[in-house]
Amino acid sequence: MSSDQTIRLINAVTQLLGVLAWPAVVLFFVVWFRHALGGFLGNLGELNLKAGGVEATAKSQEAAAALGAASAARAPGDGTPAPVANPREIAEALPSPRDQRRLQGSRVLWVDDRPENNVFERQALEALGIQIDLSTATEDALEKIRRRSYDLIISDMGRPPDARAGYTLLDKLREAGNKTPFVIYASSRAPEHVREAREHGAIGCTNMPQELVEMVTANLTARK
Repeated sequence: MSSDQTIRLINAVTQLLGVLAWPAVVLFFVVWFRHALGGFLGNLGELNLKAGGVEATAKSQEAAAALGAASAARAPGDGTPAPVANPREIAEALPSPRDQRRLQGSRVLWVDDRPENNVFERQALEALGIQIDLSTATEDALEKIRRRSYDLIISDMGRPPDARAGYTLLDKLREAGNKTPFVIYASSRAPEHVREAREHGAIGCTNMPQELVEMVTANLTARK
């Protein structure tokens, strides 16, 4: 793990420690390392003790810490406390070592006028080998998409003055024939909002970091 990645991991863990009670923190790491060990043994036939296998484990640990911090920090749009993800849910949201290798080089455009709200989610995806470009406005996102191809797009919903900017961007892309997979990451995952997102042509919508990571990585690995 590079020094930069180590710093990011420490930052994520520090944030996690700041918002969770110590027993929950201990449980998180106990469950996570048990999962990592089980995953290593389960994939022993395809992994070896060379740098690639070791790196995959380290990257997964970094992603798990960032995802735990994201889950703890995320709050619903109605102001109620965010439900902290079960450690097992966080572990299960991460791709297998084999799928993680398939993610390397994938590029995602993340559109959000407040990117500071999803720092940990981005750290989790980047730790898994996904490259992320940022955009804070619809027109800027469209320009970036015109200049290069992306494997997937993540967007929030409201960006002033457009309360439905996520759908505005998605509709413009689909009208132009652009079928890049699209995920709405906003304040709701209510069934009616998931249904509406899919009607517009998105994979779906969610407000849960672990579901976002699982949705993004499953789609990217399925395309490779």
